Amino acid sequence: MNNKIDVVLGLQWGDEGKGKIVDVLAGRYPVVARFQGGPNAGHSLKFDGKTFVARSIPSGIFRDGSTNIIGNGVVLDPIEFRQECADVAAMGIDPVAKIAISLRTSLILPTHRLLDAAFEAAAGKGKIGSTLRGIGPSYTDKISRHALRVGDILSPDFKKKYDSLKQRHLRQLAELRFDCDPSAEEKDWFDALDFLRKFRLVDCAYFVEDLLEHSPILAEGAQGSMLDIDHGTYPFVTSSSTTVGGVCTGLGVPPSKIGRVYGIFKAYCTRVGSGPFPTELFDATGEEIRRIGHEFGAVTGRPRRCGWLDLVALKYTVMMNGVTDLIMMKADCLDGFDTVKVCTSYRIGGKETDRLPFDLSEAIEPVYTEFPGWKTDMTGIRREEDLPEAFRNYISFMERYLGVPVSVISLGPDRNATIER
Repeated sequence: MNNKIDVVLGLQWGDEGKGKIVDVLAGRYPVVARFQGGPNAGHSLKFDGKTFVARSIPSGIFRDGSTNIIGNGVVLDPIEFRQECADVAAMGIDPVAKIAISLRTSLILPTHRLLDAAFEAAAGKGKIGSTLRGIGPSYTDKISRHALRVGDILSPDFKKKYDSLKQRHLRQLAELRFDCDPSAEEKDWFDALDFLRKFRLVDCAYFVEDLLEHSPILAEGAQGSMLDIDHGTYPFVTSSSTTVGGVCTGLGVPPSKIGRVYGIFKAYCTRVGSGPFPTELFDATGEEIRRIGHEFGAVTGRPRRCGWLDLVALKYTVMMNGVTDLIMMKADCLDGFDTVKVCTSYRIGGKETDRLPFDLSEAIEPVYTEFPGWKTDMTGIRREEDLPEAFRNYISFMERYLGVPVSVISLGPDRNATIER
C-alpha cells in the first residue's frame, strides 16, 4: 500500500482560502477528511456561479463520488451540521450518502455556546475574540475528560450522560453569574441528534486505514498555523492543533502516512479577533486591501484586520509543518498597488532577527523589503508565462527566502482561476 494522506494547511491566522484549494485538489482525491476545528471556520467554495460556505462538512462534498470524513479531532454542533447539510441538499447533493463521521468526534452542546459567551463577557478587556459558537468550551470538556462524543448518542444511557454534563455546565454558568436560558435550544438539539444517527458513524482510524488500501486521502484543516493551540500566538489562538501534527491525532494515523503538505498563504496577511499582528496596517492601504480582498469572515461577517505579508511568521509555519508545496492566494488583490512590501525580519530591542519570538505581543518593528508593483490585472491570466515580470520576481524572492516552491497561484475565487506551476 503506497497511498498517502496529503494535507492542506493554512499557514497564517486562518482565512487563507483553503476551501477553494481543497475543492480544486479534491478532483484528484476520492476521499477528503477534516481533522480539526468546529463550525466557527468557514471555507468558501465558488463554482458554476454558486457559493457555498463549508463549516463542518469537508470541502470535497461537491465532487462526484467523493467520500468526506469528519474526524475525531473535530467538534461538531448537531444543529449547525443539520442546517449545513440542508444547504448541501438544496444544491442537489445527498450529504448522508457522502459523509462519514468519527464515533470519537466531540459534540457541542447548547450549554457550550452559553459558556463561550459567559467566559468572553467575564474576560473584559482580555477577550480572545471568540466566535461564541462553543468551540473552546467543547474542547475544554474533551481535554478534561467530560465530553460527549458522537458514539455516545448510540448508548441507551445517553440522556443520563447529557444531563450530568449539562448540570456541570449550569454550575459553571451560575458561578459566572451569566443570565441565560439553558433549555432554549435543547429540543432542537436532540432532534438534530436523530438526524446525525442517519450517517455512517465510523471508527475513524480503521476507516481511514481501509480507505488508504484503495486511494489517497486529502486532509484539510480549519483556521491557520498561527492559531495552533501549541505553536500559535498564545493565548490568542484556537482550541485545537491546526498544524500537521493535528492530522495524526485528528484522524488516528501515524506520521509515516503523511505525504505532501500543501501550505496556503495570502499575498498579504489578515487576522480576525484579538491578538498580536506585527505587520498590521492601520492606514488607507490596510483599508484598501480589506476592500479589494473582501476581507470579512465567511461565517461571522467580521471585518478582518489586514497587513503586509509576514515572511518571518510564514517561514516559521513552513518549517514547523514540513511544507512541500506553497500555494499563494489573492495575489490579484495587489494588482493596483505601486509598491508591495513583505516583512523579512523583526527589530526587537534594537536587534534584528528572522526568528519568531516566544511572545509576539512585545514591541516588534517589522523590517520590510519593498517591490515595485506589477500594475497589471492578473485575474484573467491562466498561463505562468503570461504573468508580469515584476510579479514573477516577487514570487522568486519568496521561494528563495522560504526554501519551498510556490506550486499554485490563485488569481480569483472561482476554481478555474488557478495557475499550477
